[in-house]
Amino acid sequence: MNKILVIGAGRSSTSLINFLLQHASVANWIVTVGDFTEALAREKIGSSAFGKSIPFDIHDEHIAGEAIAGTDVVISLLPAHLHPVVARHCLTLNKHLLHASYVSDDMKNFHEEARAKGLLFLCECGLDPGIDHMSALQVIDRIKERGAKLVSFESFTGGLIAPDTDPANPWRYKFTWNPRNVVLAGQGTAKFLQEGEYKYIPYQQLFKRVTNINVKGCGEFEGYANRDSLKYLETYGLEGVTTMLRGTLRYKGFCSAWNVLVQLGCCDDTYMMEGVSAMTHAGFIDTFLSNGPSQTVEEKLCFTFGISADGEEMKRLRWSGLFSNEPVGVSKGTPAQILEHILSKKWKLYSGDRDFIVMWHRFRYELNGNSNEITAQLAVTGENEMDTAMAKTVGLPLAIAAKLLMEGKITSRGVLIPVTKEFYEPILQGLQEFGIRVEELEQ
Repeated sequence: MNKILVIGAGRSSTSLINFLLQHASVANWIVTVGDFTEALAREKIGSSAFGKSIPFDIHDEHIAGEAIAGTDVVISLLPAHLHPVVARHCLTLNKHLLHASYVSDDMKNFHEEARAKGLLFLCECGLDPGIDHMSALQVIDRIKERGAKLVSFESFTGGLIAPDTDPANPWRYKFTWNPRNVVLAGQGTAKFLQEGEYKYIPYQQLFKRVTNINVKGCGEFEGYANRDSLKYLETYGLEGVTTMLRGTLRYKGFCSAWNVLVQLGCCDDTYMMEGVSAMTHAGFIDTFLSNGPSQTVEEKLCFTFGISADGEEMKRLRWSGLFSNEPVGVSKGTPAQILEHILSKKWKLYSGDRDFIVMWHRFRYELNGNSNEITAQLAVTGENEMDTAMAKTVGLPLAIAAKLLMEGKITSRGVLIPVTKEFYEPILQGLQEFGIRVEELEQ
């Protein structure tokens, strides 16, 4: 194998493409980057003699089929719902596929056919999911090898901004990955196990129920439950534990302010709004509020939610420009799309900004009648607004996995996630060369 196709040249692709191009000169690979906007793909390739750019549209059967037919390994950085479309091409054309998104039901259905054809469809090999799986299983397997009994596992990851970035930003947050995914995050019911009881948090309650977490050397954070933690009980080999919780980290105060937007209806993506072309930021918020006599939008919002005009929630909403008379600037959209557009004006990374990744695990186990605890944590700071920590931690695990596959060092086949030693040992080792190292503390 000597040809790799990277589909998508967006924010998370930079570190991945650079890694592949650096190794291409030694391994004699050809790295092709395809994007709907070929100029973006060409920019990521630069002047490398081992890379080329092509226009790519997954919805064009001929273009997509021709590009995939001419490669050996496909790395998809497209939105998650398009991975099954890529996978069908890969099955037809007998090509391996790697991506960083969660395994969908559609993707699961490809397992037997992919395995029968000797193909690897590696999923959840980014940051979260990805490095979180690998770093957790490395510790879990070691605990089990001691003959200990695991009783609890908690894991939280967040993509934030560095302490020195935009100090006036009260959210301590900006978009470091797909903004749409951020606005829609948490929709659905969170499911987890806590102290022996099954817990379920519907979306409308999610940002009210947070866990306070101290990450050594990084500060105080709050975490909210992430999707379905229960499905990883079997995957992680944790049947019988009393607590299994995976979640998302934010700086303190984020969740209470974001909850106002959730309760208001701003994150709804199920219908198109009317009159958007003439709408202002404040007008957008006002569409979700009752009319009141001589009240401003801010006053109506405070009355509706019982919050103080000088409180932390209003400070964050006001800073985001949500009460200004600036035109929204789009002609149509769902509430979620309009909110994303408004927030992007203040929440995008600007020159000099640096992002910040924080991951934290806690393992509790029993050995020889004693209770023990291990915490493991990862902190990565981006270099600038382009070379981000998010791009590194999402892209590099995929790139390293692709290299291992090309070298014949990964032999497992089918639809898999990186939770066995075959995957996590060499990938985590490879990440250390880039300063991405999980530190452990045992108590």
